[in-house]
Amino acid sequence: MCGCSSGRQQTSQVDANLDPNALTFRVEDMTCGHCAGTIKKAIETGLPGTTVDADPQSKLVSVKGASSFSKLRDLVVQAGYTPSASPLKAA
Repeated sequence: MCGCSSGRQQTSQVDANLDPNALTFRVEDMTCGHCAGTIKKAIETGLPGTTVDADPQSKLVSVKGASSFSKLRDLVVQAGYTPSASPLKAA
């Protein structure tokens, strides 16, 4: 976790309606754009071909192109953050 509280925010935002083609989960300790960028880089580097949208305001991370939530969790934990125990379900 970066520990900053500068208030910088990622410009992209995860839709309020969850994408059924993406794995979406919460990361409560993602507090700023730097945190979001770290998580995005960790996932996209660890799982080439994925596309990540991380929004610190909603605390949501949405990943397209990933099939294993377990692997996503591991990558986020290795980056120093605490992902939710399970992905969110699309409505």
